[in-house]
Amino acid sequence: MRSLYLSLLSLVATFTLVGAQEPERIRDVIYTKHDGVALTMDIFKPANPNGAAVIKIISGGWNSNHNGISDGTWPKYGYTTFVVVHGTQPRFHIDEIVLDMQRAVRFIRSNAAQYGIDPNKIGVTGGSAGGHLSLMLGVKGDAGKAKATDPIDRASSAVNAVACFYPPVDFINWAKEGDSNEGIGPLNTRIPAFGPLVETPEGKAKLGRELSPLNWVNKNQPPTYIVQGDADPLVPLSQATRFQSKAVEVGAKCEVLIRIGGGHGGWNEMTDDIARMAQWFDLHLLGKQPAQPFNFAVSSLPSTPTAKKTPPAKK
Repeated sequence: MRSLYLSLLSLVATFTLVGAQEPERIRDVIYTKHDGVALTMDIFKPANPNGAAVIKIISGGWNSNHNGISDGTWPKYGYTTFVVVHGTQPRFHIDEIVLDMQRAVRFIRSNAAQYGIDPNKIGVTGGSAGGHLSLMLGVKGDAGKAKATDPIDRASSAVNAVACFYPPVDFINWAKEGDSNEGIGPLNTRIPAFGPLVETPEGKAKLGRELSPLNWVNKNQPPTYIVQGDADPLVPLSQATRFQSKAVEVGAKCEVLIRIGGGHGGWNEMTDDIARMAQWFDLHLLGKQPAQPFNFAVSSLPSTPTAKKTPPAKK
């Protein structure tokens, strides 16, 4: 009987330990209000926090909603994870969405002590439009407005590291130089996301320049890691490689991993890519050297397409 009792105690302890490893979730934290809406983030606090943060941007085609919220496995690596929902296009245009994301960074930095993070150890990640917004935070971070009425707006919007999937970086030169004037790329196919200004040649040129991360690359930007499929039907491979080339040219740290045969997501090795991104954050936010060093160049690895689920047969 005593043996059975001890076994049951051990089993209860095991389940308690497993349960304790689940991150604490804080839902619907408001980081800004404007135009009659409140924009929110969910915060996932790991059981064993490392003192750093990862901002995960929920965005696809610059659409954002609460259905896409997950912790992205970042708490598993010790990162307090801020999953941010932004204002969705076409009601809010990309330039406004960038401002929303900068506000989110300011909010997180202003409340760093409350969430147990170092305000100078903030990484950001996202895919596709979320990758674009991640890069915009990287290249356009600012020190904040010292005389702002709202103390949150006095905080910096700069992030300290970026790791993202297949981001648009240059809207004017999408697949080749100047092809936006030939009807190619999001400036033409996603006009509602940019707003009516893009419908004039002057407006298209202005927004194309202002919202292309490539145009803002600078030597002081945070270390940036990009994963890009070479068979992506939406974002050309050259987008990532051109960003890396320009970053190196100005003296910034940037690495691109090309997934051979990879599309716009949808490969089995994406879990491995996230683990590698965690090592990127570990290096640049925590100073932890990875077993496999980064090369700060362009490299490639094969990809395996994720098997599509077969719908059940109709009876």
